[in-house]
Amino acid sequence: MTITRRITGIAILAMAGALALGQAVFSAEDAAADPTTMSATGLRAADPSVIRVGGTYISVQSMNGGIHVRQASSPDGLAAAPARQVWSDARNLGEIWAPEIHFDGGRYYIYFSGGRGSAHRMYVISSAAADSGYTGETKVSLPDDKWAIDGTMFHFNGDRWFVWSGWAGDTNVEQNLYIARMSSPSASTGARYVISQPRESWERVVGNPFINEAPEAIRDPNGQLHIVYSANGSWSDQYCLADLRLRAGGDPTYVWDWYKSNGCLFGSNRATMMAGWDPTLNVNGPGHHTFVLLNGDIATSPPAGPRFPLMFHAVPKGTPYNWANREWFTGTFCWWGNTTYSRANVPGANTDTGFSIKFFE
Repeated sequence: MTITRRITGIAILAMAGALALGQAVFSAEDAAADPTTMSATGLRAADPSVIRVGGTYISVQSMNGGIHVRQASSPDGLAAAPARQVWSDARNLGEIWAPEIHFDGGRYYIYFSGGRGSAHRMYVISSAAADSGYTGETKVSLPDDKWAIDGTMFHFNGDRWFVWSGWAGDTNVEQNLYIARMSSPSASTGARYVISQPRESWERVVGNPFINEAPEAIRDPNGQLHIVYSANGSWSDQYCLADLRLRAGGDPTYVWDWYKSNGCLFGSNRATMMAGWDPTLNVNGPGHHTFVLLNGDIATSPPAGPRFPLMFHAVPKGTPYNWANREWFTGTFCWWGNTTYSRANVPGANTDTGFSIKFFE
């Protein structure tokens, strides 16, 4: 199924100067990846994770008690590609949620959450090949060893980092976003630091619990770090994407160096959208996205101007909104400059201006 796309905002012009920064690695192939339509892949699934290695797009998903990898020559082709199982839950961990694939140091790493109820923790498997030869699961050593889901690993300013959604304690009060430095792909070093809590009115429309989850890192044309995440309950069509932007020169572990978008950047309800960003026309509850980047490397983020592929899950409008009706959709995104984000109830400057993101249906 193909759906005519319109933009969640006004068409962007290339921003003078950003193209000359030379910080992003992209090619004519990347720039040509902007389709003219949004595609419903037809894959009835949630929590997509996709990277590009060379000319091959690689996705990973949880299915039938295991983890499966697909490979195709385009994001739209992934749904029709055969799903090869690369790991099974031989130790009966329980619910296997939101696997995410990374390419680091010549190896593929798949992170996922395993467990039942309050036992959910992050695990990782790795291989030299995308679709075979994976190791058995290793529990990711995270500070405080609390409930953890939706973990993602990335490199920024010479360090390896891990961001995930978790609980402050041992009960489900709310889901926060935490960050920690990593000494290896499976072990952290030092403490965990909270960088976002669901405390804004527009991310508390649906609760029990209130959530910040599904974080994805990306670097903007100014070199600043962003963590784009999902807010509001995934069981509701209020589910949406929002953004955290680290101030220029900021410390990723210091919560007050992070500024939050003043509303959803990609969602289906106008009341929760940031000013100037429009709700979707064709899908409800878009969320838990993946930026489709070369090798999954946030340093390959596009410069201002070109649109690049992403994938997200949502429910088509006119279809009852529930978890069973979620599908993978392909779309695009681009950088949007001169956008003010805020942080509430803190001393000193509580606004910051820089790049934001426009998402295209």
